[in-house]
Amino acid sequence: MLAVMVIWGTNYTVVKESMDAMPALAFMSLRFALAALAMGALMLWFEGWKPLPRATLLRLTALGIIGNTLYQLCFMVGMSHTTAANSALLGAASPVLVPLLAGVLGLDKMTRSILLALALAVPGMLLVVSSRGPSMSAETQLGDLLILAGSTCWALYTVGLRSLSSELSPLRITAMTMLTGAPGAVLAGLPTVLRLEPSSIGPGAWAGMIYSALIPLVFGYFIWNRSVQQVGSSRTALYITGMPVVAALTAWAVRGERPTPIQAVGATLILAGQLVSRRR
Repeated sequence: MLAVMVIWGTNYTVVKESMDAMPALAFMSLRFALAALAMGALMLWFEGWKPLPRATLLRLTALGIIGNTLYQLCFMVGMSHTTAANSALLGAASPVLVPLLAGVLGLDKMTRSILLALALAVPGMLLVVSSRGPSMSAETQLGDLLILAGSTCWALYTVGLRSLSSELSPLRITAMTMLTGAPGAVLAGLPTVLRLEPSSIGPGAWAGMIYSALIPLVFGYFIWNRSVQQVGSSRTALYITGMPVVAALTAWAVRGERPTPIQAVGATLILAGQLVSRRR
């Protein structure tokens, strides 16, 4: 999960660079088509095709739509209607929503270490992202609501993974939820893809799209789902709090966006929260 935190945190810069040359919905469509094909091929190579009970297949389909189709649509469209600072701030809701949902549904115990970790990490995360200057206004309301809806979708997806049978491997769960969720994401961006002029898109943008599909999506989702099965949704979700720190450091290195002292304080709180979360 530390590796996933780094990969997803740096992915913000990768995606931003690629989307400078490619429309957001086209990027999403191509990215998910490639990721779904790769995950399906990996599942068939390592585990083969195994028929699933109808109830399990329906549950995987629902999670795929929530955690892939709706989540990605909310964030891609939301980011085009609001600021990057607002997106980061409202996207920070997931680490709070996941343990709350898991606790209410009785899937995870709200231990003292989890509560203390949240008390440290969430304020730290808010310090990191709010120092960029979020601006809530009527102009950004639609985008803000969509980003918050996306955070809710991801929380529901994460908690929903705990309801799946332990006999399902993380690879099969990742592949099936991606295969069932990808069609909606691909079709939503298909009209934009058909209007693309490939010759106008540089090799760097294509490389960014391929990387973002295979590493943050295929590898990242697989590790995320495995972590939820191994240590629970609440502890796994705490690692999201570290992404703004990684994103800020990456932006500093690549774009010259120097972190502020407030962000440094926030990063310290986040790291303290993650260390506390590892206590039993």
